[in-house]
Amino acid sequence: MSYETRVTKLLNITYPIVQGGLAHLAYADLAAAVSNAGGLGQITAMSLPDSQSLQKEIHKVRTLTNKPFGVNFAIGQHGRPFEHMVKVAIDEKVPVISVTGGNPKPVLDLVKGTGIKTLVLVAAKRQAEKAEELGASAVMVVGHEGGGHLGRDDVGTFVLTPQVVDAVSIPVIASGGISDGKGLMAAFALGAEGIEMGTRFIATKECVHAHDTYKQALLGADEKSTVIIKRSLGAPARALKNEWTDKILQLEEQGETYDTLKSYISGEANKRYIYDGNERQGFGWAGQVAARINDVPTVQQLFDRIIDESNQIRKQWSL
Repeated sequence: MSYETRVTKLLNITYPIVQGGLAHLAYADLAAAVSNAGGLGQITAMSLPDSQSLQKEIHKVRTLTNKPFGVNFAIGQHGRPFEHMVKVAIDEKVPVISVTGGNPKPVLDLVKGTGIKTLVLVAAKRQAEKAEELGASAVMVVGHEGGGHLGRDDVGTFVLTPQVVDAVSIPVIASGGISDGKGLMAAFALGAEGIEMGTRFIATKECVHAHDTYKQALLGADEKSTVIIKRSLGAPARALKNEWTDKILQLEEQGETYDTLKSYISGEANKRYIYDGNERQGFGWAGQVAARINDVPTVQQLFDRIIDESNQIRKQWSL
């Protein structure tokens, strides 16, 4: 069965499935595996130390796949410069650039006229409308169920997606709470033309940087195993619940400032958990969809399963 949509045509991919940026985890092995399976794999640029490292990672992806891939720019990291990194992606003529976590205008302005496709992650209808005005090729809509950084309004994917679909003319990609063929077909029913998945791709063989402790925690999670941290800072984000996030929430409840919280919510604390498996000294991002993750397949096996399940649903719907 064909899965051609405006998203597949735009990105030149077989299936309308995009791998999320996944800070500190989305590198060449995972990105290439997703692209080879027919989706759009992505490298996380701002988790790399410098522009030379990004260039090397782009080159590595190209040794592993000849399919389209993207470079994600999470630009809301306390003012860290990103323009030089974007210029590397442009110079390397990457097919797709995505923007998350901040005002996309500076990135979209740099990319304008290059022919590179641009995706912008949004968590509100107004953000989607603004992204379209700024020239984004498509928007990715993340609902409250998602992992990592979310919007400030607790609006779920099921409500937010059709709101955005009705508000913009560019393609919409649904994100948050999606891990399988049921999620893909639900997204289609809501008017989206593709899906983005983050948490589900962590629990795959090719996500080689994720510690087994992290993956096993995802496998053991239920729908109540995640919490929202950083809400008091105006930057809510969903992570797996553990002793470390309990401490963060306690500090937030006490009204502590960013200066007190920064060592607890830092990238270093994140890496202690996701790289080293140190559950008591760090945290890992995850969406509520962790409750739907029960194994650690290869990316190809995951895609085969998603498409097979989607095909079965389409047959039931006589599509």
